[in-house]
Amino acid sequence: MWLCYGCLAILFFRLIYMQILRGDYYSRQADGNRLRQTKIIAARGLIYDSQGKELVNNTLGFAVALQRQNSYPEELLQELSEILEVPLTDIKKRIAANADYYEPVILRNNVPPRMLARFEEARKHLKNVLLLIQPERNYIYDNFAVHAIGYIGEVSEYEISQHLFRENSLGSMVGKSGLEKYYDKMLRGVDGFTVEEVDATGAVVQNYDNVQPQPGKNLHLTLDYNMQKNLENFTKNHLAYLRKSGNAPNAHAAAVVALDPRTGAIKALISVPDYNPNLFVQGISEKDWHTINTSPYFPQLNRVVAGEYPPGSTFKIVTGSTAFELNKITLNEKILDRGYHPLVPTMGNANGEVLGWISFIQGLAMSDNVYFYELASRVGIDAIAKYARIYGFGNTTGIDLPDESQGLVASKEVKKKIWNEDWRLGDTFNAAIGQGFNLATPLQLAVMLSSVANGGMYHQPYLVEKISNIDGSLYQTPKRLPAKHIDISQRTLNYMQQGMSATTKQGGTAAYFRSLPKNIAGKTGTAENPHGRDHGLFVAYGPVENPELCVVAIVEQGGYGATSAGPIVYKVFEEYFRERG
Repeated sequence: MWLCYGCLAILFFRLIYMQILRGDYYSRQADGNRLRQTKIIAARGLIYDSQGKELVNNTLGFAVALQRQNSYPEELLQELSEILEVPLTDIKKRIAANADYYEPVILRNNVPPRMLARFEEARKHLKNVLLLIQPERNYIYDNFAVHAIGYIGEVSEYEISQHLFRENSLGSMVGKSGLEKYYDKMLRGVDGFTVEEVDATGAVVQNYDNVQPQPGKNLHLTLDYNMQKNLENFTKNHLAYLRKSGNAPNAHAAAVVALDPRTGAIKALISVPDYNPNLFVQGISEKDWHTINTSPYFPQLNRVVAGEYPPGSTFKIVTGSTAFELNKITLNEKILDRGYHPLVPTMGNANGEVLGWISFIQGLAMSDNVYFYELASRVGIDAIAKYARIYGFGNTTGIDLPDESQGLVASKEVKKKIWNEDWRLGDTFNAAIGQGFNLATPLQLAVMLSSVANGGMYHQPYLVEKISNIDGSLYQTPKRLPAKHIDISQRTLNYMQQGMSATTKQGGTAAYFRSLPKNIAGKTGTAENPHGRDHGLFVAYGPVENPELCVVAIVEQGGYGATSAGPIVYKVFEEYFRERG
């Protein structure tokens, strides 16, 4: 008797499972014998530059998919594998991964013309195989601003398993990097569908529902096409010149960012080397992926937001600010530079330079190490670390891009954690000139520079000015943190401005900037690199009287900042002033 009760209980719970828990699935499966639902993929939103120039759009494309069935003939899957050049094992994985969905299983997105022709030839005998019309992403200017814009690709099994794209099935196209990833949900839109009644052969008998897709929202960027394009070309050409001339034979990589210090709007963002995002649209080939993935210069790395470098002498702005804020130095007080600091005689200036008695303006303009060692000995590492954080170092800026690094602020705790060693005065001296444990992204340097240029206001950097609907009407302005004044006095900021202005005048480390039509304030930097030649840095803003643009450039293994990164920054301002007459 108990055996009968047990069997009845099993049947009862099985009935609940099939009728209630999985009722919708089996209902759809029953309907699937006569009804066919086909997804209509929504077009992704377009992307424009600051002047309304179209940078990314969509063209007509096709996807091949399998209508959902309990099983598929092995011969059918094998033939599709050959036509679409997708391994049979991958096709079977896709079918298994989409077992809980009743939509068609997409086997290949953005089918290229040669495969499309082969598919059409065999289509008559390919039962339950669909050709779906879909928009195909088109990056109009290929590599242009790729590290800002990003690219799209098929959602992976790993991403689904990590619940990164819960609402998407395997084969869906999603943003993989840059703005395409950050604003993916807005760009993607809402897919539509059609429902058709079909006979046993798969022929359409009657049409039912037809829900039109809703295109994604459009992004209007702060990037200026002309500035971005000119700067990309010049940066690549300049790196080639540095290598050819022998001045920097390994200068293959650079990062450049230009922003408006009045708002935080990014006007140009360059990371070299780069890559063509169109390679990913139709499924990147093994050859192209191998070339990108094995490059020693990491072309997919967005160096502006994710590259971490010692800030070098550009960090002397932080050290100087600390000394003035704590009243440990006056503007006209002179410090003796003997070529080394007496407390740590092994630490001195580059190439053994000796400048004698110098004031702050001279010390910053000539990038004198010994002067800033003395400031560091007066204020200590804790104070330097405090003001570094006030300027934004050690934290992400909050720019609307994924994978931003936060850098590192040198401190006793950091050394203890990394090396398990006590802090020494020499570590403080290194930190004071932006070496040692200090790490910063180019974007963090730009934000620091912006706060100096605009009188102490912190503006969160951003790339998207507004988001619009398909008809061009405003949908939304992205939320940004309100501007705030950093905790540094106007007096100190004025001193930093004077010192940077002197850098680009006679006697400064970048005197060649005097030939520009308006005054520019700048600072050179050279960052230690344990893997090769030093990195070259240059930061600048202008015009000095009414700053409109801040520019930061870093050339990996470029050597001195004045000769490697400086010419790139010079070119930005030259073109900027030329365009404005």
